[in-house]
Amino acid sequence: MGVGETRARGLPTWFLFLAPVAIWASTWHVILYQLGSTVPVLTSVGWRFLLAALMLAALARRQGASLKLPPRAHGFALATGVIQYAGNYWAVYEAERYVPSGLVAVLFCLMVFMNALVAWLLWRQPVSRRFLAASSGAVLGVALIFWPEIAATGARPDAALGLSLSFFAVVAAVIGGFFTMALTRRGLPLLPVLAWSMGYGAAFLLALSLATGHGLRFDTAWPYVGSLVYLAAFGSVIAFTLYYKLAERRGPAQAALVGVLVPVIALMVSAALEGWQATPLALAGMGLCLVSLVVATRPQVKP
Repeated sequence: MGVGETRARGLPTWFLFLAPVAIWASTWHVILYQLGSTVPVLTSVGWRFLLAALMLAALARRQGASLKLPPRAHGFALATGVIQYAGNYWAVYEAERYVPSGLVAVLFCLMVFMNALVAWLLWRQPVSRRFLAASSGAVLGVALIFWPEIAATGARPDAALGLSLSFFAVVAAVIGGFFTMALTRRGLPLLPVLAWSMGYGAAFLLALSLATGHGLRFDTAWPYVGSLVYLAAFGSVIAFTLYYKLAERRGPAQAALVGVLVPVIALMVSAALEGWQATPLALAGMGLCLVSLVVATRPQVKP
């Protein structure tokens, strides 16, 4: 176990939960600086994960961890990179062309139940009725926040395509997450696993960008470069590392609650920086979501 593994293991659970929430909530705003450039989305996401992979590799080496993985582990890392860091992110960006981002956020909340089901099927990890009920309340709260957007989805001509892409992204995130946890549960250190996975995902995205005629464009303007570094260092390296540490400690179902709280915090950031104004329904949804999350994450009392 490397020094970084030991440090992460000593971090309090609340920090492992709230740090990824805060980081990924802020990325909703930071991504706007990527979308405002001349670089295609496919290429920008490729640069993001290439930079993140290099950072993870450097961090792993600095902590004395070997970057070598068994041949079979490379197969899992390749699949994770293509499915989670390429397919998932590509599908999310594409889905938001056809359906509101709020609907995509609500669908991603379903990861809580998908993770719980897969963890039970693979590892027989139990989940309480209280957790499922509270998680359902949290998802309902997120749905209330974005209800005006969701209600208008039916008027969009390509809503079915957007829903399909969104669901594909959710499934890809679930599969990729379990591939990563399958490797770490076999004793492989997390940082090299993430470095190889993100590196494979970046290679796939950049190769696809070349194949589709987008090339390998780059924007040297400081908003693009600064946002790229933030998304790589914080949104990818730090957030994913802490998220998987949380999944190891509390299980993948509870870790997925991170994705339920992210939209709530992201909208608070939007209110502060972009002028978003909360409606009474949105405030009620936020309240329901926060109360439900407190209940869902409360330790189980032994009889």
